[in-house]
Amino acid sequence: MQQVRTQIEVQGRGRGFTDLTATISDWIGASSIRFGMFTAFVPHTSASLLIQENADPDVRADLEAFFSRLVPDGDPAYRHRSEGPDDMPSHIRSALTQSQISVPVENSALALGAWQSIYLWEHRTSSRHRQLYLHLVGE
Repeated sequence: MQQVRTQIEVQGRGRGFTDLTATISDWIGASSIRFGMFTAFVPHTSASLLIQENADPDVRADLEAFFSRLVPDGDPAYRHRSEGPDDMPSHIRSALTQSQISVPVENSALALGAWQSIYLWEHRTSSRHRQLYLHLVGE
């Protein structure tokens, strides 16, 4: 059994999705591991990771629209407001989604479905640097 790990930085554009699939796939392909389990973790409380459809961008737009209705910016019911009107909604969005994902690796490739990609979902409205930890275990 072998393992490799790395840390990458992603420069987000503000609220929305950044496709990480090619970056992760290249990193896995450069390793000597052909079969195993890939894990990614984002150590931030206002961003999350998501596996979602990559074919129709309307899916991501609809997800963003749904979360905007579910968790609106600037809601006066939020007590935590010190970092701006988008901060507490970002924490709630992160709590409703996930900070870690795992995907099997088969023949040095992510075993994603035909229409799936891995996304960093930035919940803050302004651009942010985000760190991700990538870990691959296998043979």
